[in-house]
Amino acid sequence: MANNSDLSPETLAKLGSRVGVIAVAVVILTIVMSSYTIIAPGYTGVIFNIWSGSLRTVGQGLAMRVPWITRVQSYPTALRTYTMVMRQQEGSSQEDDSIDLPTREGQHIRQDISVTYNTSEEKAAHVFRSFRGAPVQDIEDTFIRRTIITVAQNAAGQMSLSEIISAKRGDLQGTIEKNLEGEMSKMGFVLDKVNLGASHLPPAIENQMQQKMAAQQQAQQAEYELQKQETLAKAAVAQAEGEAKSILVRAKAQSESNRLLQASLTQTLVNYRAVDKWNGQLPQVTSGATPFIDLKKP
Repeated sequence: MANNSDLSPETLAKLGSRVGVIAVAVVILTIVMSSYTIIAPGYTGVIFNIWSGSLRTVGQGLAMRVPWITRVQSYPTALRTYTMVMRQQEGSSQEDDSIDLPTREGQHIRQDISVTYNTSEEKAAHVFRSFRGAPVQDIEDTFIRRTIITVAQNAAGQMSLSEIISAKRGDLQGTIEKNLEGEMSKMGFVLDKVNLGASHLPPAIENQMQQKMAAQQQAQQAEYELQKQETLAKAAVAQAEGEAKSILVRAKAQSESNRLLQASLTQTLVNYRAVDKWNGQLPQVTSGATPFIDLKKP
């Protein structure tokens, strides 16, 4: 193996030249690779010039830049959802990330919530300035997360427990959505919607709610039975009244019939009816009088 003393000046010069060429090629390749960036679909890129401090936005696709002088950050123009839930592995955090909500009575429950938002190509530069070029993941873990918690707790603190979980749940969601929209808009984000998920009650409150619901169900069942009995009683009374009226009507009709019949009976009519029914035979035994026929009358 030849040592350094065996290398001639010509050989050293050639090696140096080759190393120089390789170094220049590496530099050129680095410059070329750094002169563009790719903006993913659903994102807007913000290109910041370090020297001039100017900002410009570019849409998805290939975007040209000046190496070492500009930096690029992407922000979502497609809808993006930040989720905070109790069940692990289902939200933006891998642990229990549900929000602790206070109630007007001073009680506390855990609440699942998700927020869908984005920005626009026109507002992306505003987002960059507001958060000094931080990536969207860092913004979610700080500003968006803290703002959701604060707005939700302030809204829930004005309501009772029953209102939060049932009567005014829609009002709570609407209040959170309205206030959160204002806070996020200040920083360049556009809120799409807020969705309240499951509410998780402490075991003691859960038992109280179950007992209350059971009592309400029993009261409703008792009320139903009472109404049922009242309805049956009214039906029986109505039936009895109907029967009584029917009997009275029949009695009146019979009485009127008897009256009319009595008024129409005369001796002549009675004799006519008797003759009409007589078969022409005299009784075998009489008291000496001819039965019911008056021959003296014409």
